[in-house]
Amino acid sequence: MFPIIPAASAADSGNQEGIFGFGYMPSGSPRYTGLTNLVSNTGVVATDTAAVGTARYGVAACEFGEDKGIFGFGASAAVGDETNLVSNAGVVASDVTGVGTKRYYLAGCSFGDDKGVFGFGNTSPGPVIDETNLVSNAGVVASDVSGVGSARGGLAACEYGGDKGIFGFGGSSVSTTNLVTNAGVVGTDVAGVAGATGRESPGACSYGGDKGIFGFGGGPTAVTNLVSNAGVVQSDTAAVAGATARYGPGATQYGGDKGIFGFGGAGGGVYYAMTNLISNAGVVASDQATVTGQERQHMAACSFN
Repeated sequence: MFPIIPAASAADSGNQEGIFGFGYMPSGSPRYTGLTNLVSNTGVVATDTAAVGTARYGVAACEFGEDKGIFGFGASAAVGDETNLVSNAGVVASDVTGVGTKRYYLAGCSFGDDKGVFGFGNTSPGPVIDETNLVSNAGVVASDVSGVGSARGGLAACEYGGDKGIFGFGGSSVSTTNLVTNAGVVGTDVAGVAGATGRESPGACSYGGDKGIFGFGGGPTAVTNLVSNAGVVQSDTAAVAGATARYGPGATQYGGDKGIFGFGGAGGGVYYAMTNLISNAGVVASDQATVTGQERQHMAACSFN
């Protein structure tokens, strides 16, 4: 008699581990970095791992191939198009270059179970753009696809609904979003819901197997906005007591159905290395100190394994 194997639930459908990487530091020369920090399946952030890829900030990251990740684009001495693959063991590879418009302050998310997309961002010199670049399930970045949403930088993106994605916020402090189908098609602008604070440089990640969350950013703030499994962004959830307001954090899923915001800055030379865990119900916890991690902002994060 064959054993009965239950189907995987939404709650355990995600990756177990995550990685924070790159960013802009409070001091040093140069002040941008390629350091990374692994996140365990219990949300513990590891000490710094030395840089492999080109040091830069304003990068984006997303999952691909179901258990791997990719960091892409960003700025250092110049705006670039470098990407760095992340293995299912969390090892970051050296630079791959040459595809897509060079830009920074863009965003990335996964879609279709095993693929990803980078989108939007700032060029320098030049305007903000709305082009996107699909990432195959082998981590190959495709050439530009003309955008349909409002061109902007300083936004965030995450997966929702199990196989779809959403870009949101950014620009001149807007709360506009753009849904991504499970085929990687980016939709036209969806106006921000009443009560959702428009802001630049938030973080975003999935949680609960099929939902998402945008958080932090702006002036700075620590408010969050949940995303339903239908891609509907909710009005602000007030910052939890003990959560430090900041902008430019990274965010990633971990533990299959939970998430974590990490790092960020508050202006005036203030940078952080703390994290805030997100439960599988979308509840954000108060600050946790990060273990000997370099304080930085405008970095990115994604899940793997």
